[in-house]
Amino acid sequence: MQTVATDVLVIGGGATGVGCLRDLAIRGMRAILVEKGDLTHGTTGRYHGLLHSGGRYVVKDPQSATECARENAILRRIMPHCLEDSGGFFVTTPWDDPDYADRFLAACHATGVAAQEIPVAEALYREPALNPRLSRVIEVADGAADSFLAAHANVASAREYGASALTYHHVVELLHVDDRVVGALVEDLRSGELKRIEAAWTINAAGAWAGRVAALAGVTVTVTAGKGTMVAMNHRMVNTVINRCKMPSDGDIIVPIRTVAVIGTTDTPVPNPDVYAIEPEEITFMLEEGAKLIPGFASYRALRAWAGVRPLYQEEPRLADGLRDAENRDISRAYKLLDHERRDGVSGLISIVGGKWTTYRLMAQETVDRVAQRLGNNRPCRTHAEMLPPPADEKPPTGGDASRFFWLGKPLADVERAADYGDLICECELVTREQVQAAIDGGAANLDDIRRDVRVGMGPCQGGWCIYRTTALLFERIANAHDGDATRFAAAIRNSNAALLHFLQERWKGVQPVLWGDQLRQARLDELIYVGVLGVQRLGDLAESGDAVVTDHPAIATERLE
Repeated sequence: MQTVATDVLVIGGGATGVGCLRDLAIRGMRAILVEKGDLTHGTTGRYHGLLHSGGRYVVKDPQSATECARENAILRRIMPHCLEDSGGFFVTTPWDDPDYADRFLAACHATGVAAQEIPVAEALYREPALNPRLSRVIEVADGAADSFLAAHANVASAREYGASALTYHHVVELLHVDDRVVGALVEDLRSGELKRIEAAWTINAAGAWAGRVAALAGVTVTVTAGKGTMVAMNHRMVNTVINRCKMPSDGDIIVPIRTVAVIGTTDTPVPNPDVYAIEPEEITFMLEEGAKLIPGFASYRALRAWAGVRPLYQEEPRLADGLRDAENRDISRAYKLLDHERRDGVSGLISIVGGKWTTYRLMAQETVDRVAQRLGNNRPCRTHAEMLPPPADEKPPTGGDASRFFWLGKPLADVERAADYGDLICECELVTREQVQAAIDGGAANLDDIRRDVRVGMGPCQGGWCIYRTTALLFERIANAHDGDATRFAAAIRNSNAALLHFLQERWKGVQPVLWGDQLRQARLDELIYVGVLGVQRLGDLAESGDAVVTDHPAIATERLE
């Protein structure tokens, strides 16, 4: 068994975990991160992509509002290439209390959230698709965030300072010496190899799974998994984040993300963060609520529905019969740092729970402050001042302005500047062959990893035109590395086929809840391509019969297309 020694072990490859890794490395501490899937595999890769101004929380959760407002300004400075400066509107519809806007504005001023009321006519001029019956509009500093790119940028920065990040490494056991956690035993899910990681301190940043990690140390951390369902529409009908000006509720926000718009979100407690369903009534409700903001909203094509789980921390255990939805929204979105030595008498372990994506850097800073104090490291945090690196394949912006935010036309401008028209793999998201190959060379182990890295398959066709091309590139990269070894070449074929099946199955899960109208036609076209022409259902038959198509990659599930 391989044994590795480090100062700090970070468990969890979401936003907070990678933020901790970067902060630790910049301060000169040796650090290793382990994640059971790919980076952002959990909640970080499954939210609506909002850079919070703090507006949603000013009345109900002022602490979170202030934290979001402060971190919003910092993130705009250190990672502009991961953000779109869309701005945001809080609007009063005919279904909302018009007096709430005064309460909202007062709370914004009290919490430090920048906000100003603008004429309804100005808002409608800037966003013609909005409901013309709006009575009030308040502008805030919301934005759209690429959480995938931000996570990779944090890890790239951490590696520059000597840290390591191990994906597809599952924590099997926390190592103890008396009442002290001294590291973890982890399993490499790709090879089955066990590794012993010895660490002076362990940070539990596992989000909705933090309770499970804490239980390995014999301590209780009560995290409520709050399921949030979202729907991506095929058209970016607004360029500004649109919120209902009322107390936070379901289906009251629309976020423009790249070429689509996302409406969300529900908030339903689920007992298991790995097992939950998307209910038809959730989709119907959100489309109906969307029509209150944008008339005719439901007539647009719904591309996909998905859900993530919020890691909501509670000081007290949940009631035996669970929480109602309304009660779930009453749980604060603020974060909590749990020092288990002080709290539970178990040293060497710290848990960071709760919070929002927008506050991930602040959460990491406070966590690392505590660890650094215990290790006698007095170097100050610098993550608020050092810019995150752009992707390795990033083209320098026109005019050399490295601080520019992402803008909608940027992918097309990059393609035009490089004359990469003939190398497009994904026409929807304008992803080139070079970008896909860079993702594979950078460690993407399957098609879903590549999707998170470069957004292949996330556009209107949901992979219909690009995934067979991407699978071919994945196979070529794997096969070329085998250098003529027939056995390993055959394994490359099996693994590539399994990756294709897995991706199609995962896309199908998100498409199935919205199968009507034009989306049903798109799904039928995709079926004709993959089943009628490529015969992927035969790959499923072979996998079930135990013949050729089985995966050597335990992180990939081989599932039959239903």
